[in-house]
Amino acid sequence: MKLELRGITKRFGALTANDHIDLTVEPGEIHCLLGENGAGKSTLMNVLYGLYQADEGEIVLDDVVQHFAGPGDAMNAGIGMVHQHFMLIPVFTVAENVMLGHEQTKFGGRLDLNAARAKVREISDRFGFDVDPDALVDDLPVGVQQRVEIIKALSRDAKVLVFDEPTAVLTPQETDELMAIMRLLKERGTSIVFITHKLREVREVADRITVIRLGKVVGEASPTATNAELASLMVGRAVELTVQKAPAQPGKPALQVSNLSVIDPRGQVVVNDVSFEVRAGEILAIAGVQGNGQTELTEALMGLQSRVSGTVSLDGRSLVGMSVRKVLDAGVGFVPEDRKEDGLVGEFTIAENLMLDRSEGKPFVKGGNLQLSFLNGFAEDRSKEFDVRSQGIQTAVGRLSGGNQQKVVLARELSRELRLFVAAQPTRGIDVGSIEFVHKRIVATRDEGIPVVVVSTELDEVVALADRIAVMYRGSIVGIVPGTTSRDVLGLMMAGEVPAGIDVEGTAA
Repeated sequence: MKLELRGITKRFGALTANDHIDLTVEPGEIHCLLGENGAGKSTLMNVLYGLYQADEGEIVLDDVVQHFAGPGDAMNAGIGMVHQHFMLIPVFTVAENVMLGHEQTKFGGRLDLNAARAKVREISDRFGFDVDPDALVDDLPVGVQQRVEIIKALSRDAKVLVFDEPTAVLTPQETDELMAIMRLLKERGTSIVFITHKLREVREVADRITVIRLGKVVGEASPTATNAELASLMVGRAVELTVQKAPAQPGKPALQVSNLSVIDPRGQVVVNDVSFEVRAGEILAIAGVQGNGQTELTEALMGLQSRVSGTVSLDGRSLVGMSVRKVLDAGVGFVPEDRKEDGLVGEFTIAENLMLDRSEGKPFVKGGNLQLSFLNGFAEDRSKEFDVRSQGIQTAVGRLSGGNQQKVVLARELSRELRLFVAAQPTRGIDVGSIEFVHKRIVATRDEGIPVVVVSTELDEVVALADRIAVMYRGSIVGIVPGTTSRDVLGLMMAGEVPAGIDVEGTAA
């Protein structure tokens, strides 16, 4: 099936998310839609899938203009979508999930589960998915759950399949398996739209590449284009993609974590007996698929978790039981994984956000009075140093791009005397140019002799920054390995397996 999007425009109030976008996907083609988070990729696909209605433009399938009032119309026309966050019911079986919304009944009005099982087996055999129709979705690995999503779409005769950031929750091995599945779908005649911001994946699987920036198509590229060429199209300027760093010169252990466990509000152990140390002047990256305890571990270090056991000490001083304020006052800089929720106050100005955790005394407050002249000078200097691009320091942070918001957080946290720097998902949702800047500042912090902990689900980022890598799986540290460890080994560790012959510093409990 041939898909054409002609002049698609979608507005949300004053924001134009898609601006007269044209896109053609040929039958049996893998067409990659490349762009940074916020570029408008997912909005465009939500228009195609009937979740949004376009303000202008039209959708054409095999030369017939379509009018989708909702996802049901899109599915009936042959459009399927595999969402970044799976649309599955965990307590249902695979067969029950596949038939949901398209239930078949037999005599007496009872659900025909046998028909659903047969459909799952037929599609699974055809594409080599190896999925048990009677397995509970909650018991399946993430990569297999994604196959269930694909089976759902194919069971409804999808001729055009949209993958929206499909590798965000996959290990490297699961990502490779997904690429193989996409190639097989293509060989069987399915047209694929692959939405991503990861350059390596684009070049590996795409037949053609369309690049979107700020809601507009800015160019097309071949998979033979270099990463640098694709990145410059995404950002609009040349970008240095390789992190330049000299070998670490680590000093004595600074952060020491021993037998740390965290219990969540449901009573589940989400961090299980974790131990590691970080030396002065080195970067320890904590890797793992999202949801394996990294968030809770970071929150425990910062005093944000209440049900914590074990010890956390910085330069010999215990941090367990301290309030967040006292942890910060102890010299810990913190970049939270959700800057909008936990790192910034959107209605406050750039200047006000730069003093958020230092508003109780000198030099910003004296005698109970805010020292505006000092604050403004400080904000001007930090904005220049960290290349915060805005209309001025009185601009509300909520009006800045994601990359500039992250620079404000970095400017605040790195402009104090630090004894430890913790950065959780430091480049999530920001453009390639801002990623380049953030990485340079993290390495510069290490080179000043400060211990750094980076938590990231982006394996490329982990490999680029880390001097040592701790891999988490189901709340435990599988092992700690050198920063030079191969992606294949790290991928297996992210799935809970330590390959034979690999020396690790720690093992899971």
